[in-house]
Amino acid sequence: MIRDKTAKTPAKDAPNKDAAKKAAPARAGKAPAPKVSAGKSAGKKGIIAIASPSFRRERALIKRGVWPVAGCDEAGRGPLAGPVVAAAVILDPDRIPRGIDDSKRLTAEERERLFDKICATAQVSVAVASPSRIDRDNILRASLWALKRAVVALPEAPRHVFVDGRDRLDTPCDCEAVIGGDGIVLSIAAASIVAKVTRDRLMCALAQDCPGYGFEQHKGYGVPEHLDALNRLGPTVHHRRFFAPVAAARAKHMPWTVEPVQDLFGGTAVQMQVEASVEVDASAGL
Repeated sequence: MIRDKTAKTPAKDAPNKDAAKKAAPARAGKAPAPKVSAGKSAGKKGIIAIASPSFRRERALIKRGVWPVAGCDEAGRGPLAGPVVAAAVILDPDRIPRGIDDSKRLTAEERERLFDKICATAQVSVAVASPSRIDRDNILRASLWALKRAVVALPEAPRHVFVDGRDRLDTPCDCEAVIGGDGIVLSIAAASIVAKVTRDRLMCALAQDCPGYGFEQHKGYGVPEHLDALNRLGPTVHHRRFFAPVAAARAKHMPWTVEPVQDLFGGTAVQMQVEASVEVDASAGL
């Protein structure tokens, strides 16, 4: 069978599709491409678009006459050492710095630059929950306490508060919890930057008082270098005593600080029989 080879050959006058695409003018009013993030499976499933946080919820409240509106977030729930830092921010609708995003999506240099711009244009407050408060109240209660204090410390009392997470705050004004809020609500994203930069600076300062732990590098998180330092040097006063790796290091280096736990089932059978007979004799005498 003889195939017609000319069937696949394009005609000389046929337009070049690639050239037509390049020559075609851009459509007017085309929206800018959304911010994207390529994960490990990007080659298989494609690129996943991640929208930046917006000021939409704040503007909706402004149109209803609700103002000021604050966003608040914290940094430092997970580390083994250092405080939890909470921040509250009221953005100026007419002077919102460009580039505000969830602090976890930004580099250290970007966070530092935006920190200065946010503090120069917005109302900002910060509150700190110390390791001793975390040990006393637990990490969740200490974080909520710091977030509430940050809101109360704002120069102007807000009429509505957005907080990152699932727990609302006991504030005098309305409070709305937004799960993943630092990637959705612009005011929360701004607060996440302020909280993160403030805590990072505090941990760098602690590194000078506690050399050898690497606080300036890992900021107190439980990375292998930090766990190794805990094993070699033991915990400092800045460590959270009841976090498991710290408690283990405390038992090794400072066993006298570990309270013994009474074993309710540690007695022998003979001891329990004797105690039982004593109780029976006592009750018989009554």
